[in-house]
Amino acid sequence: MATRLGLSLPQMKQYDIGRDIPAVARAAEEIGYESLWVFERILFPEPARQGLYGIPGLAWPDQYRSVADPLVSLTLAAAATERARLGTSVLVAPLHVPFQLARALASLDAASGGRVVAGLGTGWSHDEYAAASVAPFEQRGKVLDELLDVCAAVWGPDPVHYEGELTVIAPSVVGPKPARPIPVLLPANSPKAARRLVDRADGWMPGAAGAEELARQWRDLQEMAEERGRKEPLQSVLRVNTVYTRDEYTGDDRRPFQGSVPQIVEDLVAHDEVGLEEILIDLQGRVRDAQELTDLAAEVYEQARAAGI
Repeated sequence: MATRLGLSLPQMKQYDIGRDIPAVARAAEEIGYESLWVFERILFPEPARQGLYGIPGLAWPDQYRSVADPLVSLTLAAAATERARLGTSVLVAPLHVPFQLARALASLDAASGGRVVAGLGTGWSHDEYAAASVAPFEQRGKVLDELLDVCAAVWGPDPVHYEGELTVIAPSVVGPKPARPIPVLLPANSPKAARRLVDRADGWMPGAAGAEELARQWRDLQEMAEERGRKEPLQSVLRVNTVYTRDEYTGDDRRPFQGSVPQIVEDLVAHDEVGLEEILIDLQGRVRDAQELTDLAAEVYEQARAAGI
């Protein structure tokens, strides 16, 4: 069975959100992409207290100065498409009030006919946590755990009743319900996060860090799942952040998914051999507008399928 391919929607500052998200979503579905994805950045601090991803000295991309809300973006895509799954990669879960996020995801799934995939993470930006005002950064794991509890309650049968540290739901009817169980995907960036994934989530959403490292992580996660008695197989979606260049990148410092379309496809082939179910390709950062993004997405898709993915 061919690996499913997904595409990130245009959320960054160079795009006209109301026009470009529906247009790219429709085009991606016609090209053959089976899923459409959004990410979350809620502000651009000046000056930043942390580097990108918390790495000292790593600058935030200028495109992050304006990133459209992920659920608004998926709603626009849902209205413009019929088949493509609609995923978050990722929502920074502790930036959201758990009950409100659970209801929003359920409503979007009901409205789209059961197409939502909830990729959730804990983020890294102290400035975003301060602005969201839900809980301190140090409590991010606890908030994610409570969110998973609240989602299970809200998405389940009525009456809904839950008592946690942040959330208290008196016995209530809460609707609409999802059209079908919403898959929850989590990263596994620490032993505790891996245990949470194996015990509580439907699947794994890693970032591309080289094919050999990805294969090692996948083996370790499957071994943990077996050790902890997990019965259901883990779903898997690999997130690929590309650094596209029109011409071949010839530097010795080339990173995976950096360079021309043939170079990106070469890396896709290597990572596809690990055996994950789906690859999400983010191409939006290094193009000027939606038409260029659509043309690039078509070229990558065609070459990837021709290469056997």
